[in-house]
Amino acid sequence: MDSTLEKLQEWRKNTMVEHLGIELTEYGEGYICGKMPVDHRTHQPMGLLHGGASVALAETLASIGAALSVDLSKKACVGLEINANHIRSVHEGWVYGKATALHTGRSTQVWEVRITTEAGELVCLSRMTVAVIDKK
Repeated sequence: MDSTLEKLQEWRKNTMVEHLGIELTEYGEGYICGKMPVDHRTHQPMGLLHGGASVALAETLASIGAALSVDLSKKACVGLEINANHIRSVHEGWVYGKATALHTGRSTQVWEVRITTEAGELVCLSRMTVAVIDKK
């Protein structure tokens, strides 16, 4: 694992990201990938993947992807809006997310996140708008 990915894994500590079991697996220019278990931490009462957990995975990937594209000594990235279409239910295993930058401007970014099953079936399609703000 490269040093940046190891550093990103450190950002997870003592957060909801760690609690949900979200792991970052890959990143590159304009994208970042991760995975999340479908288990007792991410189930809704009927034993299915909770839509909110999918949104948490999507926001995690988009937010970290956005942060990787700015100078964090001067800027911060904060979510403005997120939407999600839940396409397929999942009972167990893992889901995989890939966040791709659609727009990376000076003051806003837009990221699309596709969450799939282990077999590659679409579970959730999300889009997040991120504000790029000056650090105080």
